[in-house]
Amino acid sequence: MKNILSILSVCVLLASTSCGDFLEEENLSNVTAEEFYTTAEGYSALVNSNYAALRNIYANQPWLFESGTDLYQEGRGQEPRGLSQYAELNSSSANVDFLYVNCYKAIQLANTALYYSDLTEQNAQLPILVGEVKFLRANAYFLLVQTYGGVGIISDFISEAILEFDRASAEEVYSLILADLNDAMAAVSAADYNGRVNKRAVENLLAKVHLTRAYESFGTSDDFSKAAAYADNVIAGQGLNLSSEELWTPGNDMNEEVIFSVQFSAGSISANPSSIGNQQQNYFGPYLGGSEIAGDAPYKTYNLLPTRFALDLYTEDDERWYSTFMTEMYERYYDYYDVDDHSSLTVTDFYEPSWYTAQDSIDYVAQHPGVVYHSYGTTDPNGGITTADKATMIVKKFDDPNSLFSAGSGSSTRDFIVSRLGETYLVAAEAYLGAGDAATGLARLNEVRRRAGVADATLGEFDIDYILDERARELLGEYHRWFDLKRTGKLIERASAHNSWITEASFQGAGGNLKILRPIPQAALDLNQNKEFPQNPAYD
Repeated sequence: MKNILSILSVCVLLASTSCGDFLEEENLSNVTAEEFYTTAEGYSALVNSNYAALRNIYANQPWLFESGTDLYQEGRGQEPRGLSQYAELNSSSANVDFLYVNCYKAIQLANTALYYSDLTEQNAQLPILVGEVKFLRANAYFLLVQTYGGVGIISDFISEAILEFDRASAEEVYSLILADLNDAMAAVSAADYNGRVNKRAVENLLAKVHLTRAYESFGTSDDFSKAAAYADNVIAGQGLNLSSEELWTPGNDMNEEVIFSVQFSAGSISANPSSIGNQQQNYFGPYLGGSEIAGDAPYKTYNLLPTRFALDLYTEDDERWYSTFMTEMYERYYDYYDVDDHSSLTVTDFYEPSWYTAQDSIDYVAQHPGVVYHSYGTTDPNGGITTADKATMIVKKFDDPNSLFSAGSGSSTRDFIVSRLGETYLVAAEAYLGAGDAATGLARLNEVRRRAGVADATLGEFDIDYILDERARELLGEYHRWFDLKRTGKLIERASAHNSWITEASFQGAGGNLKILRPIPQAALDLNQNKEFPQNPAYD
């Protein structure tokens, strides 16, 4: 095989946003991939580019993760209509190809690393790196199979464009995912999490994969019990020791509850800090002002706003209400984080919670003269007031006081949390329920509620809908919701009940099939010379 790409070209093509993280500034223009990747330094750089590919999957466009669910609707800024409303969803819809393109890019990087693992300098670290790559490939295929169903399996290094490929079944894709994860489990480090894949991260993903497969027609009889066992291995007796506020405090991204995350830093986005940072803080809330308040507030796009249903899920004693939402906004937004004593700060906007009485409202306004008081029922898309700045509820849990403020800027340097312990408890709760051990599942769920400061759930109310409600309270904005509803078979029921853009009829597709999976992107079908490659049924 001949590969005449220089290392510089490889970086530009495969990991343009992250080469500066792992390559020294030296002239490598005359070094071929074969020469570089067969050294320990070069192979390590190739594996690091696999990690960098996660930035293109997460912390960028949220639509395939969050749009068209029960928790979020668009405000002044529009979501892609097909993904948010289903009725207009087709194979050419905007952003429907986002995961298809970026996950296959990640898979090609992983296949490249696996190919060179046999050619590179052999050392004690190499098996660990190979295990990390197999985890990352499994994660990409897991996102693909959940989103599109069966897809083409590419497990070999490809040096030329593939012109024709077949579609594997979802069952076959799951088999590949589990094989990769089992290989990773035997190889990666058991050390505490430091930004790289470890055994805990692998077991956590194994729990999610088995839990998700358990709902499929080809799921095995022990998928739920395996998911529960893997989740308990990850938990390993560790309680949820941080407060909900501490969990999301800026600068605490590597806290004890993080299992796996996508790493960011100021240096890693210095090449283009306004566009290649973590954009998660941008999407969940109203526009907070223009460039005249540069540095004083995060840029929020007004795209994804919590629905009334989402806001109604919280109660007064739930600490997650206060750690998730910016209920009091100060003259300088970031003083919430930068000033320890808030008592001297002037509140400019207050967002009323559902439990406020008329007297509570009167008392609050009296104590805060001049405040803009946003009554409950006007702070979500259902209230109809979505055009004015600061009009709807602000999600603050992803805020970065060090981000650059500019219109459209995605400059946050906070890490993107892919998996954390609170969710693992809820995975265990769902898995035990599915395995027929509701009592143990309830105990796992109630640990999440204990940390939130709310009363235990009872066995009589513990079912899949209760778990989904708890996941909504705990994980709002964390890029899980569409997958949660699709996995549990609740997508149509919940989206049509709680999202005013959507009805059950919105899901009707071609031939009476329902739009549960996303369509295979039209561009992929057009480029495939195998014209027998099937589209998902609802989009034929």
